[in-house]
Amino acid sequence: MSRIIKVLFPLLLCISCAFADKMTINNFVLKDNPFGTNEVAIVVVDTAGVTQEKINGDFLFTINGFQETLKFENGTAFYHHKLTKSSFIFVKHENEQGSHSTLFYVYKSDSKLTPIHVSWVVLVAIPVILILLGYMFKRFIIIAAVIFCVFIYFNHSSGLGIPTFFETVIDGLKHMF
Repeated sequence: MSRIIKVLFPLLLCISCAFADKMTINNFVLKDNPFGTNEVAIVVVDTAGVTQEKINGDFLFTINGFQETLKFENGTAFYHHKLTKSSFIFVKHENEQGSHSTLFYVYKSDSKLTPIHVSWVVLVAIPVILILLGYMFKRFIIIAAVIFCVFIYFNHSSGLGIPTFFETVIDGLKHMF
């Protein structure tokens, strides 16, 4: 009987380890880094916004087109690049389930950073609304063109390029279907 237990116990232990959960990152948010000035932290959350503290280790992210290996401890990784002004930050992570990306506008005030999630719907809605208003009211065409140029200039000067714009919209459409 003890021989059977000695054989089955290691086998059961190996089987239980084989079914351990993989650490995957599907949702994340940007927050102000409390330990560094003008820096942000990437926090892994679930769909309800609760921090996933089981995430630990090194994960590869693409931040504004540059690949970064971020070290997560208790679901939080610190992005140690100083932000000198308000700007867009495009964060992308790829895993077995596909790519997960999010666009944030980080507003810099005197003492802290305030990350604001920018939905792909908003990126599409603003130009579409301007085009529809210009089409509906012929006198509004010049004003709509000026507002559209200001929109493009603001996005470009804050770090949102055309490729990032389209990548955000296409990724949002992929996750919609």
